[in-house]
Amino acid sequence: MSSVTAEHEAPRALDEGESEAITVAFSDARADVCGIARIGRALSGGDLVTSGLALLFAGGEPVAVRAEGGVPRSGTGWGDVHAAGVETEIVDPLRAWKVRFEDEDGRHAFALDLQAVSAVARLEAGLPAGKLGGMEGYDQLVTVSGTVTVDGTERPFTGRGQRGHSWGAPDWDKLGVARALGVWLEGDVGITLTAVRGAKAESHADEAIHAVMLGHDTETDEPVARTVADPRVSTTYDSDGRQRHAGLELYVNDDDDYARRAAGEVACGTTLDLGRLRLDCAFFTWRMDGRDGVGRYDVIRRVDDAAA
Repeated sequence: MSSVTAEHEAPRALDEGESEAITVAFSDARADVCGIARIGRALSGGDLVTSGLALLFAGGEPVAVRAEGGVPRSGTGWGDVHAAGVETEIVDPLRAWKVRFEDEDGRHAFALDLQAVSAVARLEAGLPAGKLGGMEGYDQLVTVSGTVTVDGTERPFTGRGQRGHSWGAPDWDKLGVARALGVWLEGDVGITLTAVRGAKAESHADEAIHAVMLGHDTETDEPVARTVADPRVSTTYDSDGRQRHAGLELYVNDDDDYARRAAGEVACGTTLDLGRLRLDCAFFTWRMDGRDGVGRYDVIRRVDDAAA
């Protein structure tokens, strides 16, 4: 797995049809307050445009949803990109960041500081999941602190989360379903997982799956990222096709006789219409190896596949 350096944090030079995004997801320990902020850039018709998406959940319900696309680009850094009330700032590359959001009426917002607590989990373009999905990038576990405003009332926030930077050109004429899953456990331990299925695939067995275990070396306590040799994920959906329960079986090494297992269930979620795509975004509570945790589980699919 190639290394990620501070230079990877800067906005990339994009070719026509390519896009990139910074995505932050966060939750408190009980998954009572959760949120997502995404800011993106794309080259379309020779023009650089930006997009933004923000979701805020409180008490198990979505309280704010804001999306905006096609905003003309100005400036050269991520701090110059603003859309859907979302802004982000790189304080210290691969170590510290800020993210802010404000709804149109100002009654819902968050202003958060992020601190990296893990090594980098990399998805490379040449891996099966990266090649099929047309995307690559990296993620890190973070601690999250700051303030969240719900219905006009500001409250302090402390929790866990995940920050990612992705780029590429996914072809949804060839893709059927893409799933992104993050597990954030006590002790700065976690999992990132990407699963991609082609439009002509007949079952989940045809998915390309990439997973990384994030933790610490038992001798040095240094953060480490270990690619899982054989990751498996099972999901139970409700009658509307939304994810309700999930289980992970992770054979970290090729010669492992037993899998490390995690079990999760939905705490809150919502569905977004993205034109030809449908996004089912959910936050889960998790249990693994005696540790409690929270995390995000997204499923994005073509609308024709979702209807089927």
